[in-house]
Amino acid sequence: MTNRRVALAGVALSDCGRVPDKTRLQLIQQASRDALADAGLRPADVQGFGSVGTTLPPIEVSEYLGLRPTWCDSTNVGGAAWEVMAQHAAAAIAQGEIDVALLAYGSTARSDVRRKRRTGNMAIGSAGPLQFDAPYGHTLISKYAMAARRHMHEFGTTIEQLAEVAVSARRWAALNPLAFARDPLTIDDVQSARMMADPYTQLHCCLRTDGGGAVVLVAEELARDSHKKPVWILGSSHALSHTTMSEWADFTESPCAVSGPSAFARAGVTPEDIDVCQIYDSFTGTVLVTLEGLGFCKKGEGGEFVADGRLRPGGSFPINTDGGGLSSCHPGMRGMFLMVEAVRQLRGECGPRQVPDARLACVNATGGWFSSAATMILGTD
Repeated sequence: MTNRRVALAGVALSDCGRVPDKTRLQLIQQASRDALADAGLRPADVQGFGSVGTTLPPIEVSEYLGLRPTWCDSTNVGGAAWEVMAQHAAAAIAQGEIDVALLAYGSTARSDVRRKRRTGNMAIGSAGPLQFDAPYGHTLISKYAMAARRHMHEFGTTIEQLAEVAVSARRWAALNPLAFARDPLTIDDVQSARMMADPYTQLHCCLRTDGGGAVVLVAEELARDSHKKPVWILGSSHALSHTTMSEWADFTESPCAVSGPSAFARAGVTPEDIDVCQIYDSFTGTVLVTLEGLGFCKKGEGGEFVADGRLRPGGSFPINTDGGGLSSCHPGMRGMFLMVEAVRQLRGECGPRQVPDARLACVNATGGWFSSAATMILGTD
């Protein structure tokens, strides 16, 4: 059997925010248990398993969960890894290799800082080509800051436009009781926060939290028998760009400019058809460059696109409706959380932050410093 449709049938989050009393494995177990229950399945039903195997190889995690998978993946391209693995798992299901796949993630990034413990989720390494950046303090934040400055220089993007992304995220977080940061936020607040790497203050940067999540992918025969509305994977694609800054041809372009059009074409829809977006927001500028690359606005027009409150609740372009990595949670590889929120929106499960009549969602995750991108188009039909 080949070319079966594939759905996201179960999603769940573990405890998030400050979780000093749980290990990464415990967060993974909590999210996996709840995602399988959400799909109406048991651990024995899982045939495929994916986790990022830097310090927790998938064979160790699957054993901890009591699984015996016949298909596995541990692709690590940073924050986009979960969408890449979802594409791999969907292909395996579509081709009849397996019927059910579980992808699971857990991180204690915030608690590890407080414990002064270094783990695979703590920082991007300084081996290989990156060793030539490290002595000069060229951190992940500074790489994104350079990209933001280039966008401002080339296109006249203002710091207030960038700050609006953070303010919009906080407005959504205020509607999410599970969000880490829910206090009111203004553009002045963003601008007066502690400087991290010019032009970014602390509030232009994502949170550092604990947390985990899991998603369950199933073949269409199982999806149609699910007790919840299936959310179909209509199209997906990913692309890699660079890791060394000198190899990045254009500081104002994300590889989503490649993955996005491909995913839309495979889904047979356009950006104009999308009802809700979940976009990786490691920094405020990440959102602008991603919106441009995906075709929601023209290149260079991202600042103007977000400036009028369009991204806020009640605006014409609902995005990162849980509060995003800027205000809800960011344990280190946020791509997992994008899929969870997109599925919940399409099911109509989001309460006061629910986007009315949401039927099509675009998910785009970014890894590294615009080093990788993966795009998914999800729908209810």
